Amino acid sequence: MATKIKDQTASDRGYVDLHEHIAALRKAGLLFEVDREINKDTEMHPLVRWQYRGGVEEEDRKAWLFTNVSDAKGRKYDIPVLVGGLAANSAVYKLGMGCELDEIKETWIRALNNPIDPHEVPFDEAPCHDLVYEGDDLLNGHGVDQIPVPISSPGWDNAPYFAASHFITKDPNTGIQNMGNYRSMVKAPNRVGFNPSIELRTGGYMHWEEWKKRGEPMPCAIVIGAPPIVSFTAVQKVPEKFDEFQISGGLCGKPLNVVRAKTVDILVPAEAEIVIEGYISTDLLEPEAPFGESHGHVNLQEYNGFMDVTAVTRRKDAVMVSWVSQVTPSESSAIKRPAYEAAQMEHLRDHLGIKGIKHVSTHEPLTSLHKLIIAVVDRDMPRTEIWRALYGIASLRRAEGKWVIAVNEDIDPDDTNAVFWAMSYRCKPHRDVEILKNKDEGHGPRSMQDSNDSAVLIDATLKETYPPVSLPKRQYMERAAEIWYELGLPKLKPQRPWYGYDMGEWNEDLETMAQRAVRGDYWQTGEIIAQKRRGDLKMNTEVRTLGEGTPGAGDRTKDKGGLTWDGLTDASHSLQVQPKE
Repeated sequence: MATKIKDQTASDRGYVDLHEHIAALRKAGLLFEVDREINKDTEMHPLVRWQYRGGVEEEDRKAWLFTNVSDAKGRKYDIPVLVGGLAANSAVYKLGMGCELDEIKETWIRALNNPIDPHEVPFDEAPCHDLVYEGDDLLNGHGVDQIPVPISSPGWDNAPYFAASHFITKDPNTGIQNMGNYRSMVKAPNRVGFNPSIELRTGGYMHWEEWKKRGEPMPCAIVIGAPPIVSFTAVQKVPEKFDEFQISGGLCGKPLNVVRAKTVDILVPAEAEIVIEGYISTDLLEPEAPFGESHGHVNLQEYNGFMDVTAVTRRKDAVMVSWVSQVTPSESSAIKRPAYEAAQMEHLRDHLGIKGIKHVSTHEPLTSLHKLIIAVVDRDMPRTEIWRALYGIASLRRAEGKWVIAVNEDIDPDDTNAVFWAMSYRCKPHRDVEILKNKDEGHGPRSMQDSNDSAVLIDATLKETYPPVSLPKRQYMERAAEIWYELGLPKLKPQRPWYGYDMGEWNEDLETMAQRAVRGDYWQTGEIIAQKRRGDLKMNTEVRTLGEGTPGAGDRTKDKGGLTWDGLTDASHSLQVQPKE
């Protein structure tokens, strides 16, 4: 007789669920459990942010489990929040993958080449259906508002956003599902945002376009918390002929358990923690953001999709998962990096047949993995093959690779000083540099002057105003530092930038929304932006291009908790909070 799904062990499944992963983190000494009350709207993410911006070495970073969560209104939540739980550092990532660090790249390549179809289980056997809420329940405390979603960049974000939100959609023509990780604004107890990356041609956006052609809303399920192999594949870019669940199976060598959702025709991971079901409008878009993004700036308001929620299902002992994203390095970049690098290696080695590639390194700090990519190659690799590799890296995805550099094995690609040394003494620009024109500007602040981009040589000086740096404002970081020291944690070593500051594209309306958010009044913002719905715009249309809330010369405001770009000095970055002797 087959073992019931709820009674299966990790050995039976071939992979750990999130609860088993947390137990493994605890056993390995990689979990920091916080039982004191923490405000999810103003304290949680700034606190964890310090292990990325406070001089804490990578190997000393840990996963954080918050078990006593409240919000700006004083509400208490019965769902704990896991932050940094999947990739606080490489040791945490290794536990979730279930393989040694030196096996991770080949494990990914093997999974991409050997996908395994998922296994559908009965509805009543799936842990994700322990509790099911729909209808009136969604407006009586059991909708999205039961989930303790943190504010990622307090002082800038206009609401809490799901950061580890795995959107599962289906192509209406082929029936093939796609799972992608997109941010999702909390707008109402029964309404959340949908913001796919259209510049990357994500599956969720392409499916949305197909449903739009049909004149039908798009069914969708959002997974919040899942077995680590599910979350790891949610950020991977795989060919459209595959369902990411097949790649999850390929990672562990066994089929992933899936179950049909309650109110939409979508398969979801049976061991998911929380699932939000609903339909995404294909007729109307509404304003969304500002939100601190991984390219290091606040993404200003855009018109994007929204989902009307039809059900929320969850485990009885559900754990809410949130990723620290925004300025890299972060948990989000640590989750993406092995997958992105493996995809580049697989593309160069297995599809282009290039020999001599030892490693592809996506530079992480501040550049968000996309812009600076370094190929480590054999010393004897022919120059023609080196150039094929450089062009191959830049061509894999249309917005990836602004600076693509080849170095030999004696250069550590993670040591930028060593890379600059190689560029200075091993390269003659007139002979060894090419400019690849007409690249997509991709993930980053969108230029109001020129949407075209190029690779390798580009003027990177600031020529126009930019959105704020997407870190919490100074007062929230300093308050988090006080809590950090109350918890007896090591002395912080702030690294610039360690708080967010305005760079010219911030105005009174955006500030008002951000202040509502930290007071817990973001539902009011959700009501206001719902009144601005339009059906005549393309997805990702920025509000400022329409004259709605665009700052004029007299509107630009200074960050009340810090300084403008022009006022930054070394002294302004000194942390006022110090540990007690």
